[in-house]
Amino acid sequence: MNTIHSTAIIEDGAELGENVTVGPYSIVGSQAKLGDGVTLESHVVVGGDTAIGANTRIFPFASIGLQPQDLKYKGEPSRLEIGCNNVIREHVTMNPGTEGGGLLTKVGNNCLFMVGAHVAHDCQISDHAILVNNATLAGHVELGEFAIVGGLSAVHQFVRIGKHAMIGGMSGVENDVIPYGTVTGNRAHLSGLNLVGLKRRGFDRETIHALRNAYRLLFAQEGTMSERQQDVAEMFKDNEPVMEIVEFIGSDSSRSICQPKMEDAA
Repeated sequence: MNTIHSTAIIEDGAELGENVTVGPYSIVGSQAKLGDGVTLESHVVVGGDTAIGANTRIFPFASIGLQPQDLKYKGEPSRLEIGCNNVIREHVTMNPGTEGGGLLTKVGNNCLFMVGAHVAHDCQISDHAILVNNATLAGHVELGEFAIVGGLSAVHQFVRIGKHAMIGGMSGVENDVIPYGTVTGNRAHLSGLNLVGLKRRGFDRETIHALRNAYRLLFAQEGTMSERQQDVAEMFKDNEPVMEIVEFIGSDSSRSICQPKMEDAA
């Protein structure tokens, strides 16, 4: 049994699962697909070729799946896929993909998007990510699982943010952020590891200690980054979280790696 308010508009062609709630003055477009248990509070707009996974809840005045804010977009068919169990708060905007990014914007499961957060075209967001109030992702951003983007922060297009990373509030991020790292400032610099997040998520003391040692070696002032990567890869080859950082740094990207300030690297 679905609950559809009398003032809501469900366009022909829209697909609704079971136990879906569509609140007052909400609009569900003809290409939209709402999974079981999805709730749209009042004044929500879901447009375009948008799929929303089960038990996702969207709050008033969110704009989901409408045309990307990209001047290169010429109306090509593209999609927005949102996973299950997400919470999307008031005034959040999410745009579908473009031809330049594979025609897909994708959001994982169990994410939280607080008031006014923006997910631009072609972003790829993994499970359990959090965007705090008015956090903004430009196009083609990759956000790893459990990553947090602090309030009023802005992430430059094509930036990669690794898993378990923390972006401090009011930061401007224009370079890639390593997994487990913390960055702050305008422009943002690497200020250490996300130790609070690691402890909250149950990483043991030995793993955290290894990550701290690897971090100091990777961002020391001696040698080149390539040389330091090789040294860390050899020393910590059996440590999965450390190797995730090494592989992240070594993988292809159009952006540089966010670095510590000189005093932070000491």
